[in-house]
Amino acid sequence: MKILTVAIPCYNSEAYMRKAIDHVVCGGDDVEVLIVDDGSKDGTLEVAREYEARFPGIVRAIHQENKGHGGAVNTGLREATGLYYKVCDSDDWLDYDSFMKALSILKEFTEKGTEVDAFISNYIYDKVGAKHKRTMHYTGFFPEDRIFTWDEMKKPLAADKYVLMHSLIYRTALLREAGLNLPEHTFYVDNLVVFQPMVYVKTLYYLNMTMYHYYIGRADQSVQEQIMIKRLDQQLRVTRMMIDEYRPNLVASTSQLNFLVHYMSIMMTVSSALLLRRGDAEALTEKDDLWTYLKNKDKTLYRKIRNGLLGHACNLKGRVGRRLMLTCYSVAQKLYGFN
Repeated sequence: MKILTVAIPCYNSEAYMRKAIDHVVCGGDDVEVLIVDDGSKDGTLEVAREYEARFPGIVRAIHQENKGHGGAVNTGLREATGLYYKVCDSDDWLDYDSFMKALSILKEFTEKGTEVDAFISNYIYDKVGAKHKRTMHYTGFFPEDRIFTWDEMKKPLAADKYVLMHSLIYRTALLREAGLNLPEHTFYVDNLVVFQPMVYVKTLYYLNMTMYHYYIGRADQSVQEQIMIKRLDQQLRVTRMMIDEYRPNLVASTSQLNFLVHYMSIMMTVSSALLLRRGDAEALTEKDDLWTYLKNKDKTLYRKIRNGLLGHACNLKGRVGRRLMLTCYSVAQKLYGFN
């Protein structure tokens, strides 16, 4: 029985994918590594098949026509046989000690019949050339080293604390029960991986170790700001989809609801800031349209976000207000190391 499936979506990843694979095959027979070649035009598939031959019963090479990152994650989830499911992008990697520790904990859960819905660990912005590499941890917010429920959260996440897909391992059955199905040929769908299934999560575990190295440095990377601005239509599409997936009627815990509102406020902030950064004549209209979409979908959620610190910052009036918003955004980029 496989404890954990690690899906590695790959597109033209021949030059750097080996590091991601090498750092998970060390889990041995407890792991299933699905290398999903998303219609690459280089030697990605050949590398995947090489690892499949070297690690039979552990690595599977899967080839599909190009469907984008979301399509590759969907394929991994459909093919997964592990009790838990994690995505590791092909230019990132997992720390050996943290990964092996997480795997041993998940295995213990399985042996005792105490499986959790979501397993959370830290990640680091491994930004090329940065002197200060920001580690995202949740000390003081989540209870550590034990299974807990939402009501046992110590306090709501601070504005600079956010859970990304990189932080998470989900119970595979929960993702399927939640009906996770990401849109194809769309960037930034990893936000949906966090938001949509989290509505169904009841039990959690937080390992205060930095497992995921989120590599930032390739010029063509989707998280480079100029590329995000060019693909802003996709960022806005994902944000609207998240608004559609907000289902407070399924949430019984105030802490869980606060988590979802917090995450949604970050998405609204990023989308608004990028529109302001784009700075063309239509940007302000598109920003207002996004906030109107939120208001029309859920007035309560709109008020919670609009009246919060980030909501006020996004909607400062006039040219001076917009400049202040962008200045704060730039400072945050430098402090926390994100793009």
